[in-house]
Amino acid sequence: MKRYLLLIIFVISVSVNAQTDDEKAAKQAVIQFFEGFHEKDSVLMQQVVHKDIILQTTFTTKDGKAVLKNGNANNFIKAVVNRRDSPTWDERIQSYNVQVDGTMANVWTPYEFWLDGKFLHCGVNSFQLFKDNGQWKIIYLIDTRRKKSCQE
Repeated sequence: MKRYLLLIIFVISVSVNAQTDDEKAAKQAVIQFFEGFHEKDSVLMQQVVHKDIILQTTFTTKDGKAVLKNGNANNFIKAVVNRRDSPTWDERIQSYNVQVDGTMANVWTPYEFWLDGKFLHCGVNSFQLFKDNGQWKIIYLIDTRRKKSCQE
């Protein structure tokens, strides 16, 4: 009886924690985005970015005002690719929380951003992805940025 109970608990825990193929693929698209980001490789990034991607960032100013800024994807990718080797950019992803429903996915990634080995800010990236002809493409990226309440 104990053996069966342990087997049932194991099967339930594996099924609860198992990722679907779509969850793995959506996560891999975000991982590839960051590989391109760190390697300054526009091809890697553009393979997983939809042509109509929307970029935004939100933060709070020193006086407490909430700000929402829109970004330009082409300018962002150019800035990533054309940046100098120094200072080094290091966005450290803390975890991946992936949710999928049909052709839509969300990947939530808390992060820390380091510049030349010095902590700059932390926050969360929220990636919205669309399954375009069987491939997950990032269609929307918004991030938060703060210097306090980080785990560094």
